[in-house]
Parts: sequence; C-alpha cells; structure tokens
Amino acid sequence: MKAFRYTVKSAKSVPEAVQSVERATAARGFRVLHIHDVAQTLAEKGFHREPLQIVEICNSKYAHEVLQKDIGTALMLPCPIVVYAVNGATQIETMLPSVMKDFFPAAGIESVAELVEKAVIEIVDESAREE
Repeated sequence: MKAFRYTVKSAKSVPEAVQSVERATAARGFRVLHIHDVAQTLAEKGFHREPLQIVEICNSKYAHEVLQKDIGTALMLPCPIVVYAVNGATQIETMLPSVMKDFFPAAGIESVAELVEKAVIEIVDESAREE
C-alpha cells in the first residue's frame, strides 16, 4: 500500500509547532483557513487527551484548479496538517496530496497534486526544525 501520510518529530511544543506551521504556510503562498483544537473540544465533553490541533491550509490557485477538474476533490480539501503529542513528544503530520490522484484517477490532477505535496512536505519539515 502506498504511503498516504508524512510524519516528522519535533522538539517544539505543540503550540510552538502550530505557530511554525502558520509561518511556513504563509511563506509558501498558502493560507491557514482554520485551526481546530481537537483536544480542547474533546475536553469540553469530558474526554481528555494530549494536545492535538488540525491546521487547515489552502492555496486558492491550486484548489481552484483541482476543483475545476473534479468537484469531488473538495472531499480532500483543504490540506490538513496535524500537530499532536504522543507521550509528550510533538509530531507534525499531513496527508500526502498525491494520493488524491488515486481517488480521482480520471481528473488529471497529478501535476498539481505533486506541486502541492512538495510545498506541504516543506511546510512540515520547516515547522519541525529548531529555530
């Protein structure tokens, strides 16, 4: 089975890593649409867990292009970058955009998916590094 996710460890705290994701996202022409604090939402319902935030990012040009080819690609938009802790260790993870072509093989989105994937991996890698 082809890998569908990319994960790196970071010495940063979850909040520091989320801030780094925000900066790296903007530096690559993407935009943070929303940050979901999943751990906080679950805690409000009495379910406690280590920090977990989902950062939704988007590049309007690329999103428009894939949506023009197949509206169904909206099911995989925006690109999520997940920042979480496991036993106190921060991880940054994303779904690889190239898997979109497997779900929409007739759409012809391979080149766009690969461009987006390169940028998203760079965002994850840069966000994990010490500053």
